[in-house]
Amino acid sequence: MGVVSKRVRIYTKEDVEEHNNSSSCWVSRKGKVYDITSFLKDHPGGDDVVLEHAGKDVEEVMRDKMEHEHSDSAYDMLEEYVIGRLGTEATIVSDDWEATDDFHPEDTDSARDYEQNEFLDLRKPLLRQVWESNFSKSYYLKQVHQPRHLSEPARLFGPDFLEMFTRTAWYVVPLFWGPIAAYLFLRSVFQFTGPLPDFWANPALPLPFISAVPLDSYAKTIGCFFAGNVIWTILEYTLHRFLFHIDEVLPDTPVFITLHFLMHGIHHYLPMDRLRLVMPPLLFFVLQLPFTQLAYVLFPVSIANGIISGSFTFYVLYDCMHYALHHTKLPAYMREMKKYHLAHHYKNFELGFGVTSKIWDYVFNTVLPV
Repeated sequence: MGVVSKRVRIYTKEDVEEHNNSSSCWVSRKGKVYDITSFLKDHPGGDDVVLEHAGKDVEEVMRDKMEHEHSDSAYDMLEEYVIGRLGTEATIVSDDWEATDDFHPEDTDSARDYEQNEFLDLRKPLLRQVWESNFSKSYYLKQVHQPRHLSEPARLFGPDFLEMFTRTAWYVVPLFWGPIAAYLFLRSVFQFTGPLPDFWANPALPLPFISAVPLDSYAKTIGCFFAGNVIWTILEYTLHRFLFHIDEVLPDTPVFITLHFLMHGIHHYLPMDRLRLVMPPLLFFVLQLPFTQLAYVLFPVSIANGIISGSFTFYVLYDCMHYALHHTKLPAYMREMKKYHLAHHYKNFELGFGVTSKIWDYVFNTVLPV
């Protein structure tokens, strides 16, 4: 195949197959993709002949003497309709992948990977490459779910002052959100006992009076706390499945592809990147905001704070466990969940959405056999 301009768009076979009618007719040949819709009416043999092969590769049929052997001028004319080329079909994720306790993937040869796939150059900052990408959504999704591995975290930004905000050590999550969860728990306890000033008026808790709080208030808050634990497991599953893996309905635009990459795509692309295994506090703040505000609308503030406290606590458990599943030697249950979660990355990313538990995978029939 000849040299193709870097800005020529990269497509998948599935992209071509979708354009298989008279209103949008694409074909491929020798790795190139052609939009011949406007040529249909001018085809000497009529558009019916062409539409039989719409969405398909036409190399063999164009050279078939029994069908109609095309002249050199026909091939030259075809080049006028080139719109891109087909990307590689090579895959890393495989249905026969098996998890082992000592799983440790080899580092990716960055230069060879870019030469073969022309997806993202791991030697350069990634975010601008995604934003200025020349590949279709289909090719992006195919490539971003093929894991790569580097000995050091990849860069999202060029400048260090921006890059520092994209990397989060695992212990930041409990240090940041743990005290917030504890504060909300105590606030719920006091609110079940009596009224408190509005948070924005006076956020301080009357801690000197904590010994006077009746056990009944603790019991009510603990009940809400456990309800929040359960709610988090549902959110963990639904956010992972229907937000982070919003692949089918993801608009094919740079904005949405970049958002997908930042939220979850980069994790599937670089699943062992130790500084991108937990959510930066700012990202989780944005994600939790509509849910916590909904809790305050649906429930009295004492109940809402208890529920949110339980949810935040299980979120901390989730993110710390997620880090451990990718990097740490673990007890028996967590070893099993590690195999299960890694299979989501290396075997089938369309199943196995539970991280701390498989319970909702069983409920919604998305269990991934390991």
